Amino acid sequence: MERENELLNHLDRLHTTELGVERIQRNLSLNAEDVLVWCKERIQSPEATFTRRGKNWYVRVDGHCITINANSYTIITAHKEKEVRLNPNVSAYDVLSNYYGDYNEDGRLRSRHGMVEYLTTMRYIEKYLKPGMRIIEIGAGTGRYSHTLAGMGIRVDAVELVEHNIEVFKQHITEGEPVTITQGNALDLEGFESGSYDMTLLLGPMYHLFTEQEQKQALTEALRVTKVGGIVYVAYCNNDATIIQFAFQKGMIRDAHYKELIDRETFKCTSYPEDLFQLYRKEDIDRLMEGFSVERLHYLGTDMATNFIRETIDAMDDELFELYLRYHFSICERQDMVGATHHILDVFRKLKSH
Repeated sequence: MERENELLNHLDRLHTTELGVERIQRNLSLNAEDVLVWCKERIQSPEATFTRRGKNWYVRVDGHCITINANSYTIITAHKEKEVRLNPNVSAYDVLSNYYGDYNEDGRLRSRHGMVEYLTTMRYIEKYLKPGMRIIEIGAGTGRYSHTLAGMGIRVDAVELVEHNIEVFKQHITEGEPVTITQGNALDLEGFESGSYDMTLLLGPMYHLFTEQEQKQALTEALRVTKVGGIVYVAYCNNDATIIQFAFQKGMIRDAHYKELIDRETFKCTSYPEDLFQLYRKEDIDRLMEGFSVERLHYLGTDMATNFIRETIDAMDDELFELYLRYHFSICERQDMVGATHHILDVFRKLKSH
């Protein structure tokens, strides 16, 4: 009760951010005129229960869970209770499962602005695609790439951690499609033989690995299952596009939760599992790749300026969008431009077994 009073005694300090409002509205399909007032009313409800874990408060009421930073009193997000496990030892898997259970990743890649990332990635996959290849996609999500490649007659083995994504993946499997889906972890591909695949896609796991040891382990496993001479594709989230868009454009640089995660000299971000996404710069990626016997083939931005002007992209007619794609493809590997992208793709060839 003492801890409960600590939060209730500071109701006047409760606030949220533009990003917090977006999260809550999306997660709860909420149409409330004032999201902050909606949250405060539920926090004050006699039925509300309070849990303090680490730096956050978790308030459960009316089938919802509201997350509040205990230091800044920032309402970070809210979820439907069934999608949140209030376990003192909540794992990174729980965080990912909650997020992807709510998020339409397949729909994102099918939106006009999301298509830029998808079409760019496919363009570089097709540069090295040959009939008869075997492909493994590690962290396949809902299967946007796996199903496309399998539809081209390529044999694909997909690995995915999150059960919700696997369910959606299976719903998209068509009769006779040469694709399999296995629940598994990018850090341990036990059951997949070394040197089995001509092409390996690691297009999601590096977003959600928060230690260098885990990041290197995921790269090691991806290379292990790849044949010598095979091609590996690894995707990363870019640090500086996030700084520009979220820290400054959306004002998160002043939010206490994010303020402590951003170095004010280098503007390098620190991330934890509850922040969902790990952010990288090229020097981080180069350091991770040290010691691996590989030849880099391409280092590019898969969306470049697209996420900064997504409303403009979505409003384009077909002719203008095709012209934009031509421009995008002309700059996506330019060294003076790649740092502006939100998503990075590193493409390399395995030279020898490790």
